[in-house]
Amino acid sequence: MLVRTWNLFHGNAKPPTRNAHLEEMLRLATADDPDVVCLQELPLWSARWLEPWSGMRAYVDVAAPPKLGPFRSTAEVGRRLTVHHGLLRSALTGQANAILLSREFRVLEHRHIVLNPRRFRRIQARRLGLGPLARLAWAKERRVCQAVRAELPDGRRAVLANLHATSFPADKRLPDAELLRGAAFADGLAEPDELCVFAGDFNVRREESWTLRELVKPEWGFSKPGPGIDHVLVRGAPSSPERRWPEARRRRGPLLLSDHAPVEVEIE
Repeated sequence: MLVRTWNLFHGNAKPPTRNAHLEEMLRLATADDPDVVCLQELPLWSARWLEPWSGMRAYVDVAAPPKLGPFRSTAEVGRRLTVHHGLLRSALTGQANAILLSREFRVLEHRHIVLNPRRFRRIQARRLGLGPLARLAWAKERRVCQAVRAELPDGRRAVLANLHATSFPADKRLPDAELLRGAAFADGLAEPDELCVFAGDFNVRREESWTLRELVKPEWGFSKPGPGIDHVLVRGAPSSPERRWPEARRRRGPLLLSDHAPVEVEIE
């Protein structure tokens, strides 16, 4: 079973361009028929296109709703007003996570949790001794962890979780706290005999993360993370080490699709 994760950067490239490359990126991510693709930083307007572009079943959860200043907007209004995707990114379109699944999977359950709700931030801010700047940054954008429970073609059942943690380079304890909350969510959904996959843009590297060091211990039992901030961790079956795509695989002339490379593992 091939499981892949990719932060799509709202369809943007490096260097940024006026146009989005989201369709091309979706088709690239699914061209070799992976079984599971976890996506982050999707504009909300793309939700209805995920299945036609990928040929897979799409399970989408809203992280940040679209807004016009302080007012709620719609995905379509955000799309029309985003005249330069490289400059505006998610400013008007909102943001979502998605799990794409092979059509051979039978989905039994689909759930999500908010990773940084107000009460959680307040408790963690006191515990960590966060200052005003960190507290404001943590409240700026809603983050979610989504999960599906599915029956695989071979009869096994799996919980597949996908998250996009807060980015705050000044204090990696913020994404790490969200990572632990997401791991507990996935762990709580998985039965003892079920495969559990925990993937996404963690926004923290293994040497910066207390949670990643804990997740590989026997109490949690997940596979070892790779060196970056995007990960696919596996419990309940042997898996390959994480593989990061080489730049050439996502380069289109002078453009590099997304500011993240896809990361993947194969599960036996």
